Amino acid sequence: MADASAADVQLVADGVTFGYPGHPVLDSVDLVVSAGDRIGLVGENGAGKTTLLRVLAGDLVPSAGSVRRVGSLAVVDQELDVASDETIGSMVAGALATVRAASDALAAAVEAFDHESGDLAALGHAMHRYEHLAAWDADRRIDEALTRFGAPRDHERRLAQLSVGERYRVRLACRLGERADLLLLDEPTNHLDAAGIDHLTAQLQGWPGALVIVTHDRRLLDDVMTAILDLDPAMDGRPALYGATRYADYRFAKDQMLRRWRARYRAERKRALQLAERLDQAYEGLSDEWRPPKGSQAHRRATRARIHVKAADRLVERLEAQAVEVPVPPLALSFPDLPSIPRHAGVQDPDRPSRDDDLAAAAPQVRGPLLEVRAPRVEGRLDLPGVRIDVPPCGRLLVTGPNGSGKSTLVAALAGRLPLDRGSRTVAPGVRLGVLAQEGPTEHARDAGRSEPDVPGAVTAAAPPVSAFDAYARHALDLLHGGLLDPDELVPVAALGLLTEEDLDRPLRDLSVGQRRRFDLACALLAAPHVLILDEPTNHLSVGLVDELTQALRLTSAAVVVATHDRRMRADLGDWPELTLS
Repeated sequence: MADASAADVQLVADGVTFGYPGHPVLDSVDLVVSAGDRIGLVGENGAGKTTLLRVLAGDLVPSAGSVRRVGSLAVVDQELDVASDETIGSMVAGALATVRAASDALAAAVEAFDHESGDLAALGHAMHRYEHLAAWDADRRIDEALTRFGAPRDHERRLAQLSVGERYRVRLACRLGERADLLLLDEPTNHLDAAGIDHLTAQLQGWPGALVIVTHDRRLLDDVMTAILDLDPAMDGRPALYGATRYADYRFAKDQMLRRWRARYRAERKRALQLAERLDQAYEGLSDEWRPPKGSQAHRRATRARIHVKAADRLVERLEAQAVEVPVPPLALSFPDLPSIPRHAGVQDPDRPSRDDDLAAAAPQVRGPLLEVRAPRVEGRLDLPGVRIDVPPCGRLLVTGPNGSGKSTLVAALAGRLPLDRGSRTVAPGVRLGVLAQEGPTEHARDAGRSEPDVPGAVTAAAPPVSAFDAYARHALDLLHGGLLDPDELVPVAALGLLTEEDLDRPLRDLSVGQRRRFDLACALLAAPHVLILDEPTNHLSVGLVDELTQALRLTSAAVVVATHDRRMRADLGDWPELTLS
């Protein structure tokens, strides 16, 4: 990238630093992106990927450093707020404004061109711009993208009436139709099925301009990127640019770095403990209880004390000079040991004390599936006549299918969050479910500012923001009051390695989308469920956490149901029983 000519450079970020009050995010980030470069932006949730994208787009102003852009810009954020009167047609028209302008400019240049004295350079520029944007094909491109992404195509439909995924797919199709010189994408595969991802991949591979893409999609990193910028700081505190375009190569290099980091951190912690012990020993003689041997003179006692202090100080200086300041390594997922069957599966006489042999006798009474749904039907969304879906202890189920086939509806029905118009749902006694839904902000983030229920006529003050830790505790209490939690098997959020203590103390609504997704995953694990039901679990998570989560799902004793479009996860779980909806 650094060798590209100045004319090819579309973006230069020089020493970009940015932070929110009390929360630094980016520190001296450098990036040069030229035409043809396709940079994958990765890092743990909260590392600043979305923030950096917004700084590059000009939505946020860095506190230090600068960003320079050349040419046109198009951005696709994770979240999309729309006006009540905005339609698919108005979004398409806005996306094609630049293309229309290039067409009009060429038509005007041709019309006014004088073959004897005309400006050939101006005409050539207009033709080049028209061809660069492939303006003659723009309408077809957008229409094809809408179709391939499974997005609605009725230009009269209001965006506010569409689902989150539909709105995202409409906007993505429009941005691809623009053919901007610089395209910034934030998690572009989140709402796409396999066919949509294939179309997106083909478009990005042939993109004539520059690309910067935040993504957790490991296949997309393999298929599209020319380099990977990892915002997770290394031991030196700086982001790292990996030239390797294969995800496996990047992952191997990073894992080796993390092993070295953790080894050095452990060594320095051990050295620090040794230093503390040596200091205790060195200063032991200077305590109030220390006395020189009997018969010693007072001035000799003072002289020996001074010598002792100087020797201890020299020891401190020598040991501290040898020490190396090593920052705390990043968190790693610590997946809990989930149960496979309920401890209290049988019916216990409330008047008779429970004993270990009672519990042992009760557990085997779980016969058949932990969870079962038969012939589910939800009007207009799902209809599976004659289909029986059962989840046995330690069972596995992979749910796949294109957008609109009913995957999320089936997951919601399995979780008991959506009533059935036909069919039945059965849960074995004592079975606890852990559910991770797909779309939208976490319900806990929505409730983060919730106060107590309003009392008619009462004056209420605005509720203070609720921290992630407090929201987790509130969720635990809700489960406990609903009889859905065994206090002896509660999973502490701080033990999962999903959020730092600093993040847990922050207001939940102030966390990034990815950090809130981590919080949702923690809430799904809180009750130590016997059945985990996960809808698009890779959405918004970092690539490193996706790797760790996939391995944990393969090894856990709990039963697991996963609905996903993630191609790498589907391949990794390819030996699971699969239900494909169409």
